[in-house]
Amino acid sequence: MNKKLVNFIVKKYLRFDKKNPFISVSAILAFIGVAIGVMVLIISMAIMNGTAKEFESKLFTMNYPLSIYPKYQNSVDKTLLEKLEKNFPNLKFSPYISSQAIIQNGDKMSGAVIFGVIQEKEAEINSIYKEAIEKDKLKKYDLVVGQGIRDELMLFTGDKVTLYFTSLNPSGFSMMPKMKRFTYESAFSSGLHAYDKAYIYTSIEALQTILKKDSNSYDGIHVYSNDAFKDIEFLRKNLIEDGVGIIGWWQQNGNFFAAMEMEKKALFIVLMLIILVASLNIISSLLMTVMSRRKEIALLLSMGASSKEIKSIFLRLGTIIGFSGILVGIALGFSGMWILDTFEVISLPADVYGTSKLPLDLDTLDFISIVIGAAIIVILSSYYPAKKATNIDVIDVLRNE
Repeated sequence: MNKKLVNFIVKKYLRFDKKNPFISVSAILAFIGVAIGVMVLIISMAIMNGTAKEFESKLFTMNYPLSIYPKYQNSVDKTLLEKLEKNFPNLKFSPYISSQAIIQNGDKMSGAVIFGVIQEKEAEINSIYKEAIEKDKLKKYDLVVGQGIRDELMLFTGDKVTLYFTSLNPSGFSMMPKMKRFTYESAFSSGLHAYDKAYIYTSIEALQTILKKDSNSYDGIHVYSNDAFKDIEFLRKNLIEDGVGIIGWWQQNGNFFAAMEMEKKALFIVLMLIILVASLNIISSLLMTVMSRRKEIALLLSMGASSKEIKSIFLRLGTIIGFSGILVGIALGFSGMWILDTFEVISLPADVYGTSKLPLDLDTLDFISIVIGAAIIVILSSYYPAKKATNIDVIDVLRNE
């Protein structure tokens, strides 16, 4: 194949055609369309990944990577906790007792889930809780509440509040709910409104006393792991004979993340159609070039140029237009990500989305998929006009044109 001839013709056809400006305009539109499609895909996938990871980090804190719960009995024994801490020194464990409760301050009331925890152990696995208590040593009946509860009840440090528990106390001929006065100490903000309006923390001793539970038994154990998918299998094998179960964060919130993953795939397909539509301009531009250059193509073929060389010319034309668009789209996409990450162009309500800043995180696999998908569309779009150029009837064209 004569590469010098192919390169010469390609450079000639890439110049703006003053006689047929619509051909050049169509090529420019194809270039812009591919660039915009790739840019939008990169930014959109980065936002989807960033949002998923932002929610995942929040759910890790409030739901914990792994949770051990009683399966065939009503509680988890303290000896199990000691056994796990000995066998798995790389993991962190925080036992808890939980209960439904109503918290009251003056005339205002709010429903909540209260967790009794060991302050030191919980602070090791829950950064939100750790930040709320800082270096304070909480007393037995001190409370740490979500910011939503604090704002709703208008609480100030040192305020006395009443908690009503779902457990009942017999009182004469009636049953009365258990109640206890607690002291509000501080509030936490997880960034997720649903948790900030529902969660309360106190000492594990307080709930053991109020709910009359054995000091050596718990409702469950929260586990912190850097590799929850791997560690859950090791723990499950170790817990077979202990009558307890174990569940991961992805099982507790599986539907949520499955919906996000499906939305991401749907968005990828829809936005890839932008590149597909732009590639139609590549097809039309090359077909118009073929039609306007029929005489030149026929002359080249009659002078000894091979069909392979003619096909190569138009394939190269299409790929130059398309791949230039892809490269510019990548540059625009990363520039857009940098602008969105550096400047507060878009501000989000933190109580709804968990963050006020637009989260961005482009996954390498997504980036490769975008580039490969766009490249395949460009190559396929260039192939048909290139194939059409080799089907010209040389004798008929030279006779009539």
